[in-house]
Amino acid sequence: MLLLSIENLAHSYGERTLFKNVNFNIETGDKIGLIGINGTGKSTLLRHIAEMDGGRDPETGEPGKIIPNGTCVIEYLPQDPPFEPDATVIEQIFRGDSPMMKLLRSYETVLDETALHPDDAAVQRTLLELQQQMDQNFAWQLESEAKAVLNRLGITDFNQKMKTLSGGQRKRVALAGVLVRPSDLLILDEPTNHMDNETVAWLEGQLQKRKGALLMVTHDRYFFDRVINRTLELDNGTAYLYTANYSGFLQKRAERRELESAAARKLQNIYRRELAWISRGAEARRTKKKDRVERFAEIEAAAKEKVNRQELEITSAATRLGKTVVELEHVSCFYDGIEYIHDFSYILLRDDRVGIIGPNGVGKTTLMDIIAGRLQPDSGTVTIGQTVKIGYFSQHSEFPDTRERVLEYIRDAGNYVLAADGTYISAAMMLERFLFPPELQWVPISKLSGGEQRRLYLLRILMEAPNVLLLDEPTNDLDIPTLSVLEEYLDTFAGAVIAVSHDRYFLDRFARRIFAVEAGGVLRQYPGGYSDYERSRQLEALEQEEMKGFGETLQKTSLNKKKTAEKNRPAGSGDDVKGERSEADEPGKGISGNKSSGLTFSEKVELEKLEEAIAGKEAESKMIAREISLAGNDYEKIAQLSDDLNRVEKELEALTERWLELSERDAG
Repeated sequence: MLLLSIENLAHSYGERTLFKNVNFNIETGDKIGLIGINGTGKSTLLRHIAEMDGGRDPETGEPGKIIPNGTCVIEYLPQDPPFEPDATVIEQIFRGDSPMMKLLRSYETVLDETALHPDDAAVQRTLLELQQQMDQNFAWQLESEAKAVLNRLGITDFNQKMKTLSGGQRKRVALAGVLVRPSDLLILDEPTNHMDNETVAWLEGQLQKRKGALLMVTHDRYFFDRVINRTLELDNGTAYLYTANYSGFLQKRAERRELESAAARKLQNIYRRELAWISRGAEARRTKKKDRVERFAEIEAAAKEKVNRQELEITSAATRLGKTVVELEHVSCFYDGIEYIHDFSYILLRDDRVGIIGPNGVGKTTLMDIIAGRLQPDSGTVTIGQTVKIGYFSQHSEFPDTRERVLEYIRDAGNYVLAADGTYISAAMMLERFLFPPELQWVPISKLSGGEQRRLYLLRILMEAPNVLLLDEPTNDLDIPTLSVLEEYLDTFAGAVIAVSHDRYFLDRFARRIFAVEAGGVLRQYPGGYSDYERSRQLEALEQEEMKGFGETLQKTSLNKKKTAEKNRPAGSGDDVKGERSEADEPGKGISGNKSSGLTFSEKVELEKLEEAIAGKEAESKMIAREISLAGNDYEKIAQLSDDLNRVEKELEALTERWLELSERDAG
């Protein structure tokens, strides 16, 4: 069902046009991802739609239109959501003017009053009335769902005042609110920022199950790929809509750009011919039709527009790096009695690519600060090589003065930078390569969007030519095109890189080793990227489960053997009183006098060992089957694992047949 029609949506300020002539529809079931370079107006476009504001065409002044099909309820999560400072968490969740939200707020308020005045008859009557209304409106499910979502997002005190929460906590409360409040269209602006990997995976599942429409900006490409079914790209002020997730979008955009390139080449050829004609002089122009002269002006403008496509490029040369990079020996760090890093040792190599993961608040940034020399550990030593030059891209852009102009800020790092090919590039040219055109280079930093400020901060760090890069959540507030170019830059970066990130795609793309920060400040190392880490953890969990099952099997086997032994024990052997002799003690009597099991001593030993061997082979078979399911498209690995599985199954079959044979004889 059609929810919204967007017609000629536009936005501009001053002489700068962010976008115009944006046209598309939103239908029930659409999950649209918005993509584009920082500063192209992604957040602005979301805000226009959330506020039902079509903007105005910068040239004609004509208003754009956002037309709802009947009543379309919209829930909107901006990057910095507003909040009531004195509201409690649960009150913030149930904000809004719908009857359901008013009912839930009233119920929570009266519930608090009941706790304060349990003997007040009037309060009790009001509570009873509200409970009846909650029953009639099926509101209990919404309340319990809200608290469950808050708990999952790490917010457990529902009566805590909003003003006491951190920025990240406030955004999670706002996210919980838009998730539980009923809506036809959910609009999310960077919902995964400052989330740990497990919470991102949970949110991914919630949005996949959502039946209503979704419009979202996110830099998380795995998240984008698994949730989105349509992609809206903002490119040079124009919107392009693709019926595809992120992977499909990349292919379709490449096809579009190839067609545009072919059209641009054709246009350039026409332009050259027309330029030759127009250059023949005034006499030639007087003899030609006036409309051809006018057409030349149009062709010239179009040809120049085609060659001015914005492409981000990172060029920088790292300074030489010696043998010793960074060595950490038995490093520990405490804060308020909590150990965030426990006895950690590691030697960073010159070509290392390390990703650090873990829940929020476990000490990832603390470790980065220690490596950077900004924080001293409570115990242990950190040795930094003499040739090491660290570039630290922290979570928060560090600008001494946001009134400083963009070009001045970059020139503070140097007027020129040495490129990898040995040439020198001016600060102004580097800014252009980072998509800061000349007119933007002279504006104060404070006038840039949040994403543009992050891109500028990254450029400043790279301009200083570091040979060790520390990146703390680099994907927060950086757009996907910038991330893609950063990843390509890291591929050829002649130095070591350590990155804290919750972005699974980024970790898979660059990391060769994962440090997982666990409880008690313990850092565990896993080879490979994030997907390799996930497979390792799944196999560890499977091994623990199988070992638990193996232990239970052994316990049952031991118990069965004990019962069998008691059953076959001669009568009275367990109850002999002191001084009495059983038949087994009499000469010529004993176990041999009872019914024989039919097994020799060595066969009994073999039977016991077979039970253990079968349990082990069953566990091995399940582990290999699990590895096959996790191998994805690695067909070579799948073939090898399949051979291993066939071998184990044959061995298991042989062991089982032998066990059955001996068991039957033992029972006989």
